[in-house]
Order: sequence, then structure tokens, then C-alpha cells
Amino acid sequence: MNTRTAYIAIVGRPNVGKSTLLNALLGEKVAIVSNKPQTTRNRILGILTEGEDQYVFLDTPGVFTPRNALGEFMVRTAGASVGDSDVVILMVDASGRITSVEENIIENIKKAGIPSILAVNKTDLATPEEIAQCLKAYSEKHDFDAYVPLCAKNGKNTKALLSECEKFLVESEWLFPEDMMTDQPMRQVASEIIREKILRTMDKEIPHGVAVVIEEFKEEDTLVSIRAEIFCEKESHKGIIVGKGGEGLKRIGSYARADLEKMLEKKVYLNLWVKVKENWRESARAVGNFGYQED
Repeated sequence: MNTRTAYIAIVGRPNVGKSTLLNALLGEKVAIVSNKPQTTRNRILGILTEGEDQYVFLDTPGVFTPRNALGEFMVRTAGASVGDSDVVILMVDASGRITSVEENIIENIKKAGIPSILAVNKTDLATPEEIAQCLKAYSEKHDFDAYVPLCAKNGKNTKALLSECEKFLVESEWLFPEDMMTDQPMRQVASEIIREKILRTMDKEIPHGVAVVIEEFKEEDTLVSIRAEIFCEKESHKGIIVGKGGEGLKRIGSYARADLEKMLEKKVYLNLWVKVKENWRESARAVGNFGYQED
């Protein structure tokens, strides 16, 4: 069997739909999604194996101007992914303008001499004129190898994007087992799912100051017991997360448990605790202790 593979980095600004695209390409949820920017913090690897071909996608944190140690870690992670890949997908908003973020990514692509694909997302929210203007503007900045307008949310044109990626696969032994979909350990997946539910149920600045640490992950034949600690930056935030009578924490736990049970195909006992670690995002040491570490 002549197997083929490639590393494909998905890069772009926060909240352009990179994690939604990864999940759509894989047909499974491996990356958390919310309407809050900077949802993805670590580089997430998603693996799609079809026939003799294995696509290894790197979902990266959004590129932005960092304001603390966590932000600096996220931007370094995204930047390193471009150099580690065989192909880069620059994902942009169909109705958005080119900013210094996209220009810097394009410069890095040019310097590295890596094949690149422009994925113009959220076409469902843009007019045909806006989509055409977006494609024209980016084609004037860089001669991309392919241009794919799509809607990651409903899966429109994601197959077309995959077909463009296929052109850059090279003959090689697969890098991962055929049935493997992500390199994330289940403890990390559980942590991210809990954080996603906080992002979806909390407002404003609170979600960005939250980290989730899995203290216990015990798997039995029909039951998985998980003890997780949610760290926030202020005592007042703790009260909001817990909610009146514990209702906020119960809601987070209920939503997270439903996703985890679907993923693990077992009953899940989820024990959540909320603690305060003031200004942890400002400390490189605290950021590392919470699992945000470079390879």
C-alpha cells in the first residue's frame, strides 16, 4: 500500500472558525468551540485517515497582540506551527479586512516557502460582492496555491478544501495509527470540554481568566470518575461561576457531562471545584503549571 501524509496547519485571527473547521473536516469534535475569541490555547492535532491518505491537521491558537504570559504562549504556539507544517491554511473572515495579523502570517509563509491555501470562511454571513472583494484583496497580497470560500459551521465546501490539501500529500508511512483522531490525552480533552462550557455560559472577561485542571481521571468498565478544579482570577469571579445556590456550576457540569458521556460512551461522574489563583495569566510559571507548555 502506497500511503501518503502531510502536516497541515490551520492559522488565522481569533474567532475566524479554525476549530469549527477542524471538527468539520474530521467529522468529530476534537477541538472546543465558542463564540468567544481566543478559545483555543494549545495546538490541537486532528488526524483524518481516508483510504491510503492521512491528513494531520494542526489547529492553532488565534494570532493576536499578546497582553500577558498566556497570550505570549499562544502566539508562539501558532507561529511555530507554520514552520512545523507541510501546508498552511490561512483562514479569514469573508467580510473582514486584511490586518497586520494576516500580513505577518503571509510574510511567514513566504519566508518558509510553504504551500498555502486561503480558506475564506463565514460565507453564509457575507454577500457575493464581499466574498469576491476578499478573494481579490488576498490574491494581491500573495499567490496562494488555492482559494476556497466555505462555511465551516455548516460544512459547505469543506470537501473542496480537503481536495486541495490532498494535492500536497507525499508518499510516506503514516505518522499515527489508522484509528487515532487526536493526540490529546483524554484528561486534556475533558479539561477542554469543561472550559468550553464555561466559555459558553459565562460573559465578558471571566472565561479568559479560567483554567481547568483534571486532578483525577479514573476509568472503569461502565463509569468514568473525573475530579476537576476550575481556577479563576478573582473571588468575585468564583461567585459568578458557582452561581446562586450552585446553579452556575451545576449547569457547566451538566453540559460537560453530556459531551463527555457521548465521547467516552460511558456514564461520567463529574466533580467540579472552583478555586482562585489571582492574575495567573500574568505568570509564565503559572501558565506552565496549568498545562500550557511548549513541546
